[in-house]
Amino acid sequence: MAPKSLTKLVPPLNVGYGERWMSVAAGIGLIAFGLNSRRFRRVLIPAGGVLVLRGLIGRSSLNQMLGRNGAPMRETDSPVASVHRGEGIRVDKTITINRPAEELYSFWRNFENLPSFMGHLESVKVLDSLRSHWVVKGPAATHFAWDAEIHNEIPGKLIAWRSLGGDVNHAGSVHFRPNQDGQGTDVRVEMLYEPPAGKVGAAIAKLFGEEPAGQVADDLRRFKAAMES
Repeated sequence: MAPKSLTKLVPPLNVGYGERWMSVAAGIGLIAFGLNSRRFRRVLIPAGGVLVLRGLIGRSSLNQMLGRNGAPMRETDSPVASVHRGEGIRVDKTITINRPAEELYSFWRNFENLPSFMGHLESVKVLDSLRSHWVVKGPAATHFAWDAEIHNEIPGKLIAWRSLGGDVNHAGSVHFRPNQDGQGTDVRVEMLYEPPAGKVGAAIAKLFGEEPAGQVADDLRRFKAAMES
């Protein structure tokens, strides 16, 4: 057992294997980008070095401070959870669209339609009635991919999904509810995700103007424009 003084200085292993690889890749990308950018060099090169080190040693002092652990699923997690209980970053956005709920649900349920209005979504390939493969564009010309599975569905009202491994652990749902005023449908997207490299990765994504909450809001506005036109 490590001495108590050493334990305080060295955080426990708290970064998952997939996240470690992504951390190294993202760090190298930031360093390379920083070397070619005078404006952001002083920010990107140190940030890239932190990510590379984080991925190589699998330990993060920030994770320890935040009480976050990227270890495999624990016994206290739900069997359908892809994000550990009490962790992840939450996104919750709603928009009203002047179309019937059933019509909006049907369009969304064909996931291969989604890249037509989701700006960062490169492709979706439907694998079977429940599973699909997603590829998205990330900051600094990166790409992330995962398989997703529908684990709850109410035709015309709800689609809920979770990731099955891959680059980004996340879960979410989209709700289609007739507006209380009787005009159109309230479409609500709820999502919980663990970004590659954790909250450090989320902060870097914000630096590049690609923070997920803003992406979802933009996507919903494009969805509204497409369905109402």
